[in-house]
Amino acid sequence: MDFFQTRPMRWLRDYFNTHPRAEHYVSDALIPVEAIIKKPLFGCQECGQCLLHENGFVCPMRCPKNSRNGPCGGVRANGHCEVYPERWCVWYRAYYQSQRLPVWREHIFQIHRPVNWQLYQASSSWINMLTGRDVGIKPTLPVKPKAAKQIPPKVTAQ
Repeated sequence: MDFFQTRPMRWLRDYFNTHPRAEHYVSDALIPVEAIIKKPLFGCQECGQCLLHENGFVCPMRCPKNSRNGPCGGVRANGHCEVYPERWCVWYRAYYQSQRLPVWREHIFQIHRPVNWQLYQASSSWINMLTGRDVGIKPTLPVKPKAAKQIPPKVTAQ
C-alpha cells in the first residue's frame, strides 16, 4: 500500500492542495530542515523531486549532465566521471550503494520522470512528494457543487 494513499495522508494531501497559504508556511519551515539534513549527509542539490532512496542515497542531481536515469555513457573504466575525472561517477556510486540497501535495492532500475525545473530549488521535496507535484500531479481546487436552477412557477392566466 502506498504510504500517501492512507486516509490521514490523503486528507493532508487534499488539504495542502486546497490551502496554498498553509502549504507555503509549512514548505518555508521544511526547506531549511531539508537543507540541514540532506545536504551534508547525501550531497542533496535541492531539486524538489527527491530520488535519494531510489538511488542508494546518492543524489542523482550531482551528475554534471543532470542524468536521472542512469549513467551517461561517459563513465571511465575505473568508475570515474567523464566531465570531472577526479570524481566517482554518481551512478557508479549509486549502484553499489543501492545493492547494500535491504529495502529499496531494486528501485535503482526504475525509469524516473525528467526534472521539473519549476520545482528546482524553489520548494520542499517532502511537500512536493506529499502533494504529488513531484510526479506531475497538478493541484486543483475542489469543485463546488452547482446549485440547482430554480424554475419560476408557471403563471397561468385565469
